[in-house]
Amino acid sequence: MIVLGIDPGTAALGYGVIDRTGSRLRAIDHGAFHTPSDLTLPERLLAIHSFLQDLIELHGPKLLGVERIFHSRNVQTALAVGHARGVVLLAAAEHDIEVREATPSEVKLAVTGYGAADKAQVATMVATILGLAEVPTPDDAADALAIAVWTAHRERSGERLNAGRLDRGAIAPQTPGENPYDRAVREAIRRERPSRRETDATPTEPVR
Repeated sequence: MIVLGIDPGTAALGYGVIDRTGSRLRAIDHGAFHTPSDLTLPERLLAIHSFLQDLIELHGPKLLGVERIFHSRNVQTALAVGHARGVVLLAAAEHDIEVREATPSEVKLAVTGYGAADKAQVATMVATILGLAEVPTPDDAADALAIAVWTAHRERSGERLNAGRLDRGAIAPQTPGENPYDRAVREAIRRERPSRRETDATPTEPVR
């Protein structure tokens, strides 16, 4: 199965394509697509969309993994990632490709075993996992390959993790409804509180 990982950005968009055969992962293609700085934002998004169209048609991925915005101290960076994510999701939908998303810390934990690993550690482990002779460059490409590795592992384990219920920027936020934890809490509260009938039946001392 071919898996495409994307590290979204409007100035530079990292991509990594891997093949998963059983438990074996093999790198097929990786790199970073840079948009010229003199382009307007709409022009950059159009260029990214055209590039993704070509990349998808070339490799025919069955799954696409993309970074999910979790939090960012830099508002401009978050906006740029959000714009690029939208184009990525559009391209995936146009080709009927299923999408998986993860936060950077989830990807780092899956690849290195440490959720706060730095870029050098991620790139080194990606090279080890994929059997690359050299550490993948640039950082955007290494991050995209890491996302592809995370996606392949998640699919193999059969897990589909949803984002938080209030995270409407995610493609798969939790759906409204009672989960097992909510149900357990509700039952515990019910046991602790007397019912309205019992309360109403309890005689009260008249006010004097």
